[in-house]
Amino acid sequence: MNAPATVQMTPDYTAIKVKQNAAWGSGDYAKIGVTLQHTGEDLAEAMDLPCSAGVLDVAAGNGNATLAFARRGCGVLSTDYVDTLLAAGRKRAEAEGLDVDYQIADVEDLPFENASFDAVVSTFGVMFAPNQEAAASEMKRVCRSGGKIGMANWTPDSFIGALFRTLGKHVSPPTGVQSPARWGTAEWIKSTFGPSAAKVEIEMRNYVFRYPSPKQFVDFFRTWYGPVHKAFASLDEAGQKALEADILKTIEAYDTAKNGEMRVPSEYAQIVITKA
Repeated sequence: MNAPATVQMTPDYTAIKVKQNAAWGSGDYAKIGVTLQHTGEDLAEAMDLPCSAGVLDVAAGNGNATLAFARRGCGVLSTDYVDTLLAAGRKRAEAEGLDVDYQIADVEDLPFENASFDAVVSTFGVMFAPNQEAAASEMKRVCRSGGKIGMANWTPDSFIGALFRTLGKHVSPPTGVQSPARWGTAEWIKSTFGPSAAKVEIEMRNYVFRYPSPKQFVDFFRTWYGPVHKAFASLDEAGQKALEADILKTIEAYDTAKNGEMRVPSEYAQIVITKA
């Protein structure tokens, strides 16, 4: 007797993004995002764009890459589908007197013509799009030939990769959606972007999370980082205590501090793709 065929269900990306929007809009990601600013600066240096470049920042969050490229004289359009994140980025740009344009846009369905930009960038943003193939396709579509696509993405073996696996043990991730950390693997980046690229450069780097203590990190992320905030909110008291204990164990596995503080390196891939 033949085994019944397995039916592959297409994820409901629209419903998933509604939940993601609510998650990223909860807490206050700007308080987390600003600590990652130098990753945007490093990406801007690696891409080495002329001041005349038109740059699209997708899934821009609170604007780390946006500010980095604007500081170098580029014309930047900063986009995200979470309006509160764009509002936070706008305040930062205004405080520095930077001329940046902002627009609500979904990276999986960008409202721009083909080859509209000299560069398309994202730091720890596009990797969380549920329809990964659509997001990658859109980034390639709106970047001109000879232009560059630049990203900073957490790797599967990084601390952040481990943190999301820990969350997934307590709160089930959406069915059928691939891990965001795929964007931090050379294999997936090369197979996805390589066929339309003249060059793919990937450098593994580390961002170091520094907090007064592991417990302070948990409390800070539980309060302000949307995915962690929502995970805790979805659990009862016992579940919350179990999740906190598991996060602390995850930190312990990566922590290099010897004085009770937290010093956790988290690997990420800095990616610069030159489009053919």
